[in-house]
Amino acid sequence: MRRYGPAVLLALVGAAILRVSLFSELYLRYVQAGLRPYLVVSGVALVLLAVAVAVVARGAAVHESDDGDEGDDGQEEDDGDEGDADHAGDSDSHSHGHSHGPGGPRVAWFLTLPALALLLFPPPALGSYSAEREAAQRAAQGVGAFPALPSGNPVDLALGEFGSRAVYDSRRSLKGRTVRLTGFVTRDGDGTWYVTRLLVSCCAADATTARAEVRGVQAPPVDTWVTVTGTWHPEGEPGSTEAWPPVVDATSLRRVRQPDNPYEKR
Repeated sequence: MRRYGPAVLLALVGAAILRVSLFSELYLRYVQAGLRPYLVVSGVALVLLAVAVAVVARGAAVHESDDGDEGDDGQEEDDGDEGDADHAGDSDSHSHGHSHGPGGPRVAWFLTLPALALLLFPPPALGSYSAEREAAQRAAQGVGAFPALPSGNPVDLALGEFGSRAVYDSRRSLKGRTVRLTGFVTRDGDGTWYVTRLLVSCCAADATTARAEVRGVQAPPVDTWVTVTGTWHPEGEPGSTEAWPPVVDATSLRRVRQPDNPYEKR
């Protein structure tokens, strides 16, 4: 069985990648949608490589079996003369086979744990814990004018765009407009709560936080996904520390299911 270990390991990893990228939308918890083709190609390549490794291992097993049959024919004649050589060969095999064997390096089997986890129990998307870990440091952005918002109320806005307009728009394009924001619930120790979304450039590893303080409605439990409708509550001058995080006076709140893609593109 150890001979087929590398093939099994490659097949597990490949199947796990295909499980989240080809047969479901779970890959969106970890990477941007544009990376899906690369994940699918990688998963297929690993499965094909596993098949190739299994074929090679089977051929090697058959070859060794044939060699063993031929050796048995002359074993009785050579037993006495070859005893010492066999003993030396066994010692050499034990001395050099402690870390590698027909199944490859034993440490490689540790890869089965994350592969099985991804295959059977895919980790959830990042949530409130990841959002709260980010320090309250924002990349410097210049105050300026933003394009006009679409007509009509309410206006559906990504949290990243809402935050940028609320903090840096010198024209105050949000003033007097009703907005609709979707994200998950996070909370401060003092009871202040936020509708929050994680923004990614490539994958979950580079996520940053966009959030808006919500006033006027009671907060659902942390990590609950909600859609908040309300109006922007200006605080501080554009670009000032008082303007962050932006505030929305909510008129309604609705619980929603987590979107297939829980992240916004940064």
